[in-house]
Amino acid sequence: MSDTPPASAGTPESPDFDAMTRDIAEVPAVEVIVTVAVNLMSAAAVKLGLTEEGDKYKDLDEARKLIHALAGLLDGSATEISSFHAAPLRDGLKSLQLAFREASLVPDEPGQGPGEKYTGAVYG
Repeated sequence: MSDTPPASAGTPESPDFDAMTRDIAEVPAVEVIVTVAVNLMSAAAVKLGLTEEGDKYKDLDEARKLIHALAGLLDGSATEISSFHAAPLRDGLKSLQLAFREASLVPDEPGQGPGEKYTGAVYG
């Protein structure tokens, strides 16, 4: 009898992609969209220096990209997810956009900040 796991079982070096595919197939699209949005929000907050570590990971260029991607995702999925899911995500996006504006030494013109292509100008 061998101690070697079956080829489809996966190891840390070689994940079981068949099982991962089955798992993701069971997740509703709305849940995937919301999870991605929350991950983008969390990463943007870190890059804005809004975590306990403060400025340790602050990088406004990276934050701009993440906020812009979040705005695009929310704009593109607005008709696919309910307002129950979309409303708090839009609120979080606006908070990140305002935090970005506040953190910038030279603020963008209204309508030119991260994600404002999708949301319109954001004011405090």
